[in-house]
Amino acid sequence: QVQVIESGGGEVQVGGSLRLSCHVSGLTFSNYAMAWFRQAPGKDREFVMAITRSAYSTFRGDFVKGRFSISRDNHNNTVDLQMNGLQPEDTAVYYCAAGLSMTKRSETYNYWGQGTQVTVIP
Repeated sequence: QVQVIESGGGEVQVGGSLRLSCHVSGLTFSNYAMAWFRQAPGKDREFVMAITRSAYSTFRGDFVKGRFSISRDNHNNTVDLQMNGLQPEDTAVYYCAAGLSMTKRSETYNYWGQGTQVTVIP
């Protein structure tokens, strides 16, 4: 059984930082591209960042603008999202996802976590 578990969400002041972590079990982690998506209340799910199987390259959503970075550890089956310069519009539930291809499209990812809430306080 595949499990995708996010952690690290919480409340932060404007301009602050958070580091989200995602641990995956039940699959061969190094065979999967990993991505982070987010969904704010009343909005569609939005692509944040993704990373290839070997961490050779990453892909980011247009709004990221260098504020976020993604990394992975194939020995520990984890992928992290470092978020700096957080703004109120970054408030959302952040989801970790695993898929066989690195794309911006949520439908290409097969396994999803339950999400972790990030709230940026003005």
